[in-house]
Amino acid sequence: MKSWLLFCLGWLSFVTGLLGLVLPLLPCTPFMLLAAALFARSSPRFHHWLLHHPWFGPPIRDWQDHRGIRRDARRRAIIFILISFSVSLAITPMIWVRGLLLAILVILLGWLMRLPVLEPVAMKK
Repeated sequence: MKSWLLFCLGWLSFVTGLLGLVLPLLPCTPFMLLAAALFARSSPRFHHWLLHHPWFGPPIRDWQDHRGIRRDARRRAIIFILISFSVSLAITPMIWVRGLLLAILVILLGWLMRLPVLEPVAMKK
């Protein structure tokens, strides 16, 4: 029963992560990391599939192995965060929502900049 519940939550997290690829303000990576953790406890087959997926696998393995993010991945994340927040700020008419978006933007970028950056030498095994 517990394994089935973790498996379902893993798929829910994976689908939410997929939505995060296209929806502004919904992150992809934390949901993919959660899906990997849930699949590790419920389905070795899907855990292996996710870890070896060409798009999602490398960042998940980087986080699991080194607790860090590659420099190019962080640069892309910053660019996409700035684009999505800029669009959201441009179309939002309410001042208080703009202030909230700016606060979230500052917190998110601050957190992202504090993550350890993986250098190519550190990633070799």
